[in-house]
Amino acid sequence: MSAGLFLSLEGIDGAGKSSHIDALEALFKAAGRQVTRTREPGGTPLAETLRTLVLNEAMDPLTESLLVFAARRDHVVQVIEPALARGDVVLCDRFTDATFAYQGAGRGFDQAVLATLERWVQARDDAALLQPALTLWFDLPPEIAAERLAGARLPDKFESQPVEFFRRVASGYAARAAEAPRFARIDANRSREQVWAQVEAVLAERGLIGRHTR
Repeated sequence: MSAGLFLSLEGIDGAGKSSHIDALEALFKAAGRQVTRTREPGGTPLAETLRTLVLNEAMDPLTESLLVFAARRDHVVQVIEPALARGDVVLCDRFTDATFAYQGAGRGFDQAVLATLERWVQARDDAALLQPALTLWFDLPPEIAAERLAGARLPDKFESQPVEFFRRVASGYAARAAEAPRFARIDANRSREQVWAQVEAVLAERGLIGRHTR
């Protein structure tokens, strides 16, 4: 059985990351892999309920962070860890990096508290933290992201934030990327075909096309 493989897709709202999950799923299935496709906040009935609260209800940053990590814990226990144990490829639309970017950099919440919650929620039996093997970071200037989002649909409370908020979120992603070699920056200010070509190139460079490791 192949080892499980955990990939996350990150980026500010409007960066277009979600539009490439279908192609990623098809790519790995064509290689004979089982794929578990999921998202955060969400991925389980409980986590989806918490997602609705986080995206739509006003709350202070600590409450918001606690709810996000509560949803994540249920998601890890109920979906991600079992899928990796089966040898699946897990494709997750956002994971903990989003919390450091949105609640940490965007909201200005204490990064040390987030790091503590991260350790509590993602600790594994071997004391290591559960983290993606690869994080595809779809990097797009906030001004362009705002143009893409304009009029798309009724925005949630994050999507309706001003551009300055997304500048802070983008800086949060850049800070995480600078600390973690698992990050691969994707220039999302390109055509869909050009963005996908970058994704394929990263997968090839990391040895994830044709040879899969956890």
